[in-house]
Amino acid sequence: MAGDQATPGVFDDRVLFGQSAAFSGPAQALGHSMRLGIEAAFHEQNQAGGVHGRMLELVTMDDRYEPGFAFANTRDLITRERVFALIGEVGTPTSRSAVPLAESRAVPFVAPFTGAGFLRDPDLNSVVNLRASYAQETEHMVERLTADLGVTRVAVMYQNDSYGQSGLNGVTEALDKRGLAPVATWYYERNSSAVKAAVFHIAAAEPEAVIFIGAYQPVAKAITLLREDVDPVFMAVSFVGSNALATELGDDAGGVYVTQVVPIPDDADTPVVADYRSAISEFDPDAVPGFVSLEGYLAGRLAIVALETCGADLTRECFLGAFSELASIDLSGVSLHYGPGDNQGSDVVLLTVINDEGRFVPAANLGDTQ
Repeated sequence: MAGDQATPGVFDDRVLFGQSAAFSGPAQALGHSMRLGIEAAFHEQNQAGGVHGRMLELVTMDDRYEPGFAFANTRDLITRERVFALIGEVGTPTSRSAVPLAESRAVPFVAPFTGAGFLRDPDLNSVVNLRASYAQETEHMVERLTADLGVTRVAVMYQNDSYGQSGLNGVTEALDKRGLAPVATWYYERNSSAVKAAVFHIAAAEPEAVIFIGAYQPVAKAITLLREDVDPVFMAVSFVGSNALATELGDDAGGVYVTQVVPIPDDADTPVVADYRSAISEFDPDAVPGFVSLEGYLAGRLAIVALETCGADLTRECFLGAFSELASIDLSGVSLHYGPGDNQGSDVVLLTVINDEGRFVPAANLGDTQ
């Protein structure tokens, strides 16, 4: 069996996956962390003999978190590199440009690092989501703010693209369900930290809480600037890059909330977290555990389950069909469920807060931490 036969990327001794993500620019920590997790999962499996005798390989390309580069990379990964599947795309606008290419060629598009609603469309045949959606994250935020604290004045700062709009829509819908509306919404441009206009408009509205739909650098800058004028509850969705955000904020990180869609990466009581910590340590002894690389590791493990299910006669059709066929997948304590019209494995959302030591801990009740 050669790589130029019926199923691209499948060789006698290896299977080739492709990843387009941000490896340069202000969102690069997200791409590097997703890649680290995927490669750690693949390395762990390869050390055990691969899958049905095939080693797992990952070829990556830098899209700088820009849709145009993501489109070109995806085209090249499919047609030039002839990868078997795409895995770990970082971002909503980048996924939006890449998915039509994957769909048109029936190339699996596995575990993108985004909770965008359009990727949950039941008409998509090639997309396999791992994580909960932004709608679920923002609903959880608004539920906790209103129920725990009685907050009614919520502002939103969002990235001016499909990612930001997806999150903004989620917050607006969650507030609307409760007879509320945002007191202010303002945006910043992708791959920029020009947030002063957004900060000015949001501070003027005197919100009790600010929800961020953004990446770690601009969100950290906005929090620092907002704290000069107002003292609201700060919350960000998981895509922010939790560990990078805490690093950016430094000593000012305490008290910032982030919704998570994977377990806390230092919670070794969860079996898959222990597996992950062992795998990344083995792959890169200098790697620091984090939420994004844990999501990448889970993405790699998820792909491995489908590869194992297909046996030696591996095809894209079999790989994609495996998720619906298996219906329920257990990744060492992380349960995923798929089925007809449901391409999203997990619905779990966990609210965390950065404590005084800069560590993320569960936020059981917002009233206890305010």
